[in-house]
Amino acid sequence: MSEELLENVSVDEEEVRPKKFYSLLEIRGKGTQVTKEQEEFLWKVYKYAREAHRGQKRKSGEPYFEHPYQVALILSEMNMDVITVASGMLHDVIEDTNISFQEIAEIIHPEVAQLVEGVTKISGIKFKTHEDKQADNFRKMLLNVARDIRVLIIKFADRLHNMRTIGSLNKMKQRRIALETQEIYAPLAHRLGMYKLRAELEDLILKTLDYEAYRFLKKKVRESKDSRDNYIKVFSEPLKKELAKQNISAVIKGRSKHFYSIYRKMKIRNKPFEEIYDLLAIRVIVDTVEQCYAVLGSVHKIFTPVMERFKDYIASHKANYYQSLHTTVYGPGGKVVEIQIRTREMDHIAEEGIAAHWKYKEGKSNDIDKYVVWLRDLVEMLKTDSINSREFMEALKIDLFKDEIFVFTPMGDLVRLPVGSTPIDFAFEIHTEVGYGCIGAKVDGKMVSLNTQLKSGQKIEIITSDAKKPSYAWLKIAKTSKALTAIKKWIKNNQKQDSIQLGREILEKENRKNRTLHFLAEVEKRFAELGYDNLDNLLADVGEGELSTNRLHEKLFAAEEEQQPEGFLTASLNRLTRRTNHGIKVHGVKNMMIKFAQCCHPIPGDPIIGFISRGRGVIIHTNDCNNIPALVGKNERLIDVEWDVDKQQIFASNIKITGQERRNLLADITKITSETNTNIIQIEGNVDDTINHINLVIEVSNLRHLDKVISKLRRLQGIISVERK
Repeated sequence: MSEELLENVSVDEEEVRPKKFYSLLEIRGKGTQVTKEQEEFLWKVYKYAREAHRGQKRKSGEPYFEHPYQVALILSEMNMDVITVASGMLHDVIEDTNISFQEIAEIIHPEVAQLVEGVTKISGIKFKTHEDKQADNFRKMLLNVARDIRVLIIKFADRLHNMRTIGSLNKMKQRRIALETQEIYAPLAHRLGMYKLRAELEDLILKTLDYEAYRFLKKKVRESKDSRDNYIKVFSEPLKKELAKQNISAVIKGRSKHFYSIYRKMKIRNKPFEEIYDLLAIRVIVDTVEQCYAVLGSVHKIFTPVMERFKDYIASHKANYYQSLHTTVYGPGGKVVEIQIRTREMDHIAEEGIAAHWKYKEGKSNDIDKYVVWLRDLVEMLKTDSINSREFMEALKIDLFKDEIFVFTPMGDLVRLPVGSTPIDFAFEIHTEVGYGCIGAKVDGKMVSLNTQLKSGQKIEIITSDAKKPSYAWLKIAKTSKALTAIKKWIKNNQKQDSIQLGREILEKENRKNRTLHFLAEVEKRFAELGYDNLDNLLADVGEGELSTNRLHEKLFAAEEEQQPEGFLTASLNRLTRRTNHGIKVHGVKNMMIKFAQCCHPIPGDPIIGFISRGRGVIIHTNDCNNIPALVGKNERLIDVEWDVDKQQIFASNIKITGQERRNLLADITKITSETNTNIIQIEGNVDDTINHINLVIEVSNLRHLDKVISKLRRLQGIISVERK
């Protein structure tokens, strides 16, 4: 540790240090011995973080400091350097306290401040949609990763602890966080070779999204442990004897697949738990690469191999630098068993991925660049103005979820591509200009069409021409984010002016059909409501077919076009709802396009959730609304909202009164509303035999106001029930 790192460390030998701090040192010591200087530095950071979060609580009620402390523990278990562990302990202080970047840099260390700033979530920016916010967060995260991969590793530790403690949140937030983890963080961990992290995240995702399935699998795996252990012993004995003859020292161990992996295979193959044949994986760990191949020969000598299931990831490692020999054999009793053969170093890398490669020297990270080569093109894509939030998230998911094939250039260089890739993807992978000039391709010496799907082991030659340029049709053929982004960029750059002119003509035609709406003038004035920085980009998307006039109507003119016949009571509610569509913060942002749901009529005091509706803005429902289960199926459209009202605001509420027919009932009802300072918007009623059914639309300021009205009405003579509709 450098002198610079320790310049602000103050040592107090008499200061009592808690057991929690020493637990952190014990974990740190498992990988690399903690020096006295490192201990003092971490103690300083521990105290600083604890004081910064003093008085803050998590949703569970525990002190907030427990979260950054646990993040630091996770980073220590990954054997990250002391600077990274310290940054994990401080990762929330800029966002959640008054402590600044400058203060961390001065009091702790500039490098820690840089990492903390890189992890800090975006705040104070008004986002149009949740997709925009999510995309912008990941843009910042990945741009920071390009500078220092430790930002992402801290983010992983943060997300892992949040998933471990997700039970204290409401069901809507649990689902949203779990789905985001499933879509981004787990596959990103896989992309960086962090199997251990990915496996735990996926199991926690399953536990959150389908607890019954998680509980079932946990029980089944536990019940099958004894038989699994016995089988591993039976399987290992003849292999151990054979390896002993060759003087090969090996560790042979078995493990069950993690719960999510079993769950996914059961779903894909539509088979019960007992029929997932690769439920059990046996791993053989040796000292050298040569021994790996020797073990493979011994395994195939003893057990009959399933030849089509052999894979050599040592000769051709995966993109995340995973290396191992995979083979599947018929073991004792005819059971199909998957075997992984690797060295100790390969095993460590397979579990920890990029974290296993971490080395730190003179302020620079080494031996990790190879893990993030795939991010370079993505980072370049982030710097272009030609990609919107939706395109960015699609491109990111393409890169994260791809399975790989291995093909070769005419010179014999290996190129990795996603399954389903075509010669167009190969061309852009070689170079962007090669992609732009591609007019044909040869596969193993034979001409093929550009939409041909490539297979592993093929040799690809691209034929180019200066005259040929990309077309829209290529967007349906290409599979890689690099190719798709380059094609879209070329089309936009070279055809944008034509698209702008065509888009204006389309809107002018629409304007002639909708003069009463001042269609074109409104679009020119309100383009920002659709997430566009300028009018030309909107017009270009209209011209290219990315944005339809129907979409514009839905987004900008829905209120004006809602002229369909409606009942008198519903009309009253709708008019009041349109008058009172403020008083809500969406992700902390005020004055967004808001409507209150007509099914549950939320009022201040009700727990609420927002639903992003195409063309109608954010629809606000109560958390217990009967329609919520239907909306959960569209989880990507749910959004967190909160009340933000003043005393002058009023809200519509509909109540249903059932009572015995008697004189002066309506007079008594109006008297109650007058006494509670409640305005009646409309009354509807009918008599069924001797029972009165009355619907009231009233104006209230909040839930307490409504409860007061309902309570007084229930005390009236002859009232059977008073319920909020």
